Amino acid sequence: MKPIKLTGKIVFQLFTLVSGIGLALMQTSHAQPVQRAYLKASNTASNHYFGRSVAISGDTLVIGATLENSDATGVNGDQGNNGATNSGAAYVFVRDGTNWVQQAYLKASNTGSNDLFGQSVAISGNTIVVGAHQESSSATGVNGNQSDNSATNSGAAYVFVRGGTNWSQQAYLKASNTGAGDTFGGSVAVSGDTVVVGAIFEDSNATGVNGDQNNNNAIGSGAAYVFVRSGSNWSQQAYLKASNTRAFISFGGEVTISGDTVVVTTTLENSGATGVNGNQSDTSAFGAGAAYVFVRSGTNWSQQAYLKASNSEMDDAFGWSAAVSGDTIVLGANGEDSSARGVNGNQSNNNANNSGAAYVFTRQGTNWSQQAYLKASNAVRDESFGDSVALSGDTLLVGAIHEDSNATGVNGDQNNNNAFFSGAAYVFVRNGTNWSQQAYLKASNTDAGDLFGVSAALSGDAAVIGALHEASNGVGVDADQSDNSAANAGAAYIFRGLGNGPRLALTPDGSGGYILRFNGAPEVPYQVQRAPSVTGPWEILATNTAPISGLVEFSDINPPPAQAFYRTVQP
Repeated sequence: MKPIKLTGKIVFQLFTLVSGIGLALMQTSHAQPVQRAYLKASNTASNHYFGRSVAISGDTLVIGATLENSDATGVNGDQGNNGATNSGAAYVFVRDGTNWVQQAYLKASNTGSNDLFGQSVAISGNTIVVGAHQESSSATGVNGNQSDNSATNSGAAYVFVRGGTNWSQQAYLKASNTGAGDTFGGSVAVSGDTVVVGAIFEDSNATGVNGDQNNNNAIGSGAAYVFVRSGSNWSQQAYLKASNTRAFISFGGEVTISGDTVVVTTTLENSGATGVNGNQSDTSAFGAGAAYVFVRSGTNWSQQAYLKASNSEMDDAFGWSAAVSGDTIVLGANGEDSSARGVNGNQSNNNANNSGAAYVFTRQGTNWSQQAYLKASNAVRDESFGDSVALSGDTLLVGAIHEDSNATGVNGDQNNNNAFFSGAAYVFVRNGTNWSQQAYLKASNTDAGDLFGVSAALSGDAAVIGALHEASNGVGVDADQSDNSAANAGAAYIFRGLGNGPRLALTPDGSGGYILRFNGAPEVPYQVQRAPSVTGPWEILATNTAPISGLVEFSDINPPPAQAFYRTVQP
């Protein structure tokens, strides 16, 4: 048989040559990420904060606008009035080929002024969750009475599902111990049929999983709630608390989930411990922050790890942002103070106050360890690197909302400070166990005060980044971004081409065929394609969605007798 050649994703070509004597690999240099779209609300107006939250799954993304003002309810209602001040909204966009279009306009089923629907958003496949942490009903559990406002700022979360191209609300979620001021819905996450919701001002002194939630003896300690879906019905599965619950630590500030692993953070946790499973009983470092890893076995949850920064210090706000993908966690600490730059620099000084940092942890079996300490390539004081983080497989994105350069686009000049608080985002990639910075991202219309990077999300090679203070009055996709007539309207930016792309491997199956294997980003669809030459034409052999483990396998049982090229492509 003549040699069979394999290629990776088009922009990150990976060639594997198989011959009678062995296997050889060659990888070309990375392609540069590019901005693909500039997104605005369909009802852009000043002070809507479109882009306050973002999430993406495959070809679908959702963007929250917490201060949007219409009194519409449900899906695709009248967005042309301002009858419910700061009620909030969420906008769904989908990709068709290379073009993005808005698919839906989402509102709460009980829209109310100042509910801040869209404060948090999450998506997994055809399911979207939107948090409204100032919603005020006293209902508890799932689909309760949402028509009263007797529990001010108790908070709620709303589940929407897609059938075909149509979205509808499937569930209205409340805490099992709803209380005024708990702000349930300030953070949300979803993976498949599991939703997690944070409530940073919940007040019980319970610890661990499913403790006593009926007291208010630890004010502002915070909690997180796990819900699961069976068919179309949702129920609460677990009530999560910190293992070292204390008043005012705000557990639940961020929640994130990947399969059976949940991470919950608290930026106000006070222990001076460092690393994994250290001493959490002291209170010597106010505002150092912590993260707690929970895992599910069957229907039972337990805490697996207690994570702290390797240079934990007062007011670092470790856990301000969080993301998990398979066996990797990234945690942002936007108040960290070292002047280090890049990967694994000197973290022992405090010469750049609030420059910020991000920390990567990985799991082997049931044990977690820190793999990397990340800083901006242009780290200086007050940049808030780590204000947002996103993770997909071996690609990581970190936002720095107070970065000041006036660069635009990808890999521009980051060494000036001419656009105060314009914001930036940084792309890191992993090869083996080593991380490096791939790109420095700026808005295409960088302007002072836009806070680009306040929110970030990744799915495969695609990223969406929010800038809630962006000020153009454009509407929809790729509108005119050159004016500043709608202060704080907000915008979001889509980039493609992030990451290394999957690394393909080939194994004979013993019957004349071959097994192709690669590690993709969890929950991201990939096509396996074949062609007689590297220039095509390309035939789609299969489309597979990577599982939580990331490992995708495909068997080509009838390879052609002549040479063939294979590649993976994100459709």
